Amino acid sequence: MRHWMEYQANGEKSQLGNGGVDHVVDENAPGHPNGDDANEEEVDEETVTGSGVGSKIVAAAVWTRKDIKEFKESVRKEGTEGILKIGQGETITIRVPTHPEGNYLFWEFATDSYDIGFGLWFEWSNNGTDSRVTIHISESDEEDEDFEGGAGGAEGANDPEKGAAGAGRDKPAGPPIDEVIPVYRRNCHEEVIAGSHLYPARQGVYLLKFDNSFSLWRSKTLYYRVYYTR
Repeated sequence: MRHWMEYQANGEKSQLGNGGVDHVVDENAPGHPNGDDANEEEVDEETVTGSGVGSKIVAAAVWTRKDIKEFKESVRKEGTEGILKIGQGETITIRVPTHPEGNYLFWEFATDSYDIGFGLWFEWSNNGTDSRVTIHISESDEEDEDFEGGAGGAEGANDPEKGAAGAGRDKPAGPPIDEVIPVYRRNCHEEVIAGSHLYPARQGVYLLKFDNSFSLWRSKTLYYRVYYTR
């Protein structure tokens, strides 16, 4: 992506997927988990053993912000790369490699009018110097075959409302993948959903899944940003 290449050319810029905004994490800023405006729902703080050899995964932190109107407007001003349309029955997976200058992944997103499922995984792969952020769109049936743990399925199986039960147990062929946050439907049409996660390894790829497979009639418009920071 154009902006991602710009960030690599300038090490001081740390936003990933879209826009040209300098990002320096301020722990006292509104919206950060330590800020006054944050409504934090931090996930279990216990570490869990990962599939990477000798590695553990620290639980992610998730919080919400009320400035959804301002957030969506700022994403619009930055261009179209931070806005995605997710069709009915579709799941979008954004693959974000770890950055050599980063230690944490940060994300924030919102939608228009309706909720969407969100989950996070970490792929223990050696991405080398390939830092490209890529987007994969799949139908619900394809998603079930390609990646265990997607929302949807008959009679509520793997319903994102209940979380992706058993996600990550039956891994596809290829690098091992560990669940960081199970897929749950988020009220991101009412507030900004934000979060952060400590890199479990210097090299690997985060999979941010936005799941609309439960919706048979409605497409969703997603506004998002992804960052890295030290």
